[in-house]
Amino acid sequence: MPLSGHCLCKAVTYKVDVDAPLVTGYDHCDDCQRQSGSTYSLVVVVPKDKLTINGPTKSWAGKGSSGKDVHRIFCSECGSPIAHDPDAAPEIIALKGGTLDAEIKKTLKPDTEIWTVVNNNDDNDDNDDDDATSK
Repeated sequence: MPLSGHCLCKAVTYKVDVDAPLVTGYDHCDDCQRQSGSTYSLVVVVPKDKLTINGPTKSWAGKGSSGKDVHRIFCSECGSPIAHDPDAAPEIIALKGGTLDAEIKKTLKPDTEIWTVVNNNDDNDDNDDDDATSK
């Protein structure tokens, strides 16, 4: 069964032509915390070439811990975060797990915690995004 989901207002929908995600996990990076308004974001990592997004989206790019951009994709109508797309890993994209259709969310089994190292030498740099994973 392909993965599918939508934003809060349903203006943005997506479908992923895979039977299961590559990784399902909790992302604790500072940027994901700020985007989600929580202490983590549930992410579902899939091959980017298998994802089709329809509807009005906007994106914002910030530097990840790799020094490369991470593009955050969200609905331009309701603001729901849809995914983040790291330039450091161009073959994958991380969907926001809460946007998946209800019956698919019930089957998710998170098995990964994603953390990054904060650069304490630069107090003005809040961009410590998620380019590293650990189990």
